[in-house]
Amino acid sequence: MFTNILNKGRRLAGLGSLVAALTVATPAMAQDKEPIVFGGSIPLSGVFAFAGIHIHAGLTDYTDWINSQGGINGHPVQYVMEDTAYEVDRSVAAFKKISGSHSPATYYGDSTGFMKTIASELNSQGDTLMSGASFATVLTDNEQYPYQFIPGPSYSQMFGIILEYIASQGKDGDMPTVAFVYSDTEFGKDPIENGKARAAELGIEVVEDIVTKPGAVDVSAEILKLRRVRPDFVVFHGYVLSPINEFMVQMRQMGLDTQFMGTFWSSDKLIIDKMGKDADGYMGVMPYNYYDSEESGPMLDALRAQAEKSDPEAGYRPTGYMQAWFNAMVWTEVVKRTLDDGKELTAENMAASLASIEDWDTGGIIGIPVTVKDMSFPVGRIWRVNAEKGRYEPVSDWIHLD
Repeated sequence: MFTNILNKGRRLAGLGSLVAALTVATPAMAQDKEPIVFGGSIPLSGVFAFAGIHIHAGLTDYTDWINSQGGINGHPVQYVMEDTAYEVDRSVAAFKKISGSHSPATYYGDSTGFMKTIASELNSQGDTLMSGASFATVLTDNEQYPYQFIPGPSYSQMFGIILEYIASQGKDGDMPTVAFVYSDTEFGKDPIENGKARAAELGIEVVEDIVTKPGAVDVSAEILKLRRVRPDFVVFHGYVLSPINEFMVQMRQMGLDTQFMGTFWSSDKLIIDKMGKDADGYMGVMPYNYYDSEESGPMLDALRAQAEKSDPEAGYRPTGYMQAWFNAMVWTEVVKRTLDDGKELTAENMAASLASIEDWDTGGIIGIPVTVKDMSFPVGRIWRVNAEKGRYEPVSDWIHLD
């Protein structure tokens, strides 16, 4: 079901047009070509603003960079956004406003709720291809969401990658045990049933299944349940930070040697900044290289150079920035493929271009060539916190689900 691929020493196949563009002289911008619009519902305020400001920075910086490369086939790129405060109604209003005045070819959605709500209008409109902050498994349903995609693995695919790693840690046929801890939200519950099914296929026993309120602080009763079953691994999902920190600190105080893991939105540097040395050993699945990783590549180097150019004082760029840049990379690749085929930029044509992506070299953003499956990029790597160095370090090869 999966392929483990070593990044070191491998010759990357299927060079994408974006990376190839880095090696040639910058073409002159055609002044007579219509701009290609990237639209966005961006939560610059509200409960998700901590991520939204970095998403906005990533999209802005990528737009500046691609225009410095001559745009897309000579078309300048224009990024148009509205602040939504992470509210579905405001996001819908932003989409209608931007669609009405700018006809965006692509659009960044700020939440699963918005992307599900807007699907009917998006499908009937037929002009825009959408991705965004959500990795919701439901968005891989091409019948219901034909013009939306996930810029990485879905939450279920993230669990699949995590479980492949856990299975690889078994010794002499003795498979590790695992517990799932997740928030009582649609976000939290998303991958759980698929995760249980995949664990059973791999021979991994799920010894406990715990649901908490999002951001819960008092989890003492739940920790006692875990103490009784003593899982080798606990996988968290549906949180940003709390109560992951509470579980980790208290379970270690009890002398448990459980290893802790999380999915994308709970695998940022925030956990290191907030927990300090207590974050040491925490692991997360990440579909992209971290900004401060030792990895390199032409596009990853361009990202870092552009980030430094746009804001020299900002330093580290969080995972939201990396995710936004990758979103825009995919939009560019899709638009370019569609134009190269001599087709109009309709949602149907762009969705077909997306589906054609196979063994695409992302220039170091992802460490191996990637192939689209079910409107997603089912690839990731397990990274572990080195608290002394204040960073995540890779502990697995890249895993690409087949």
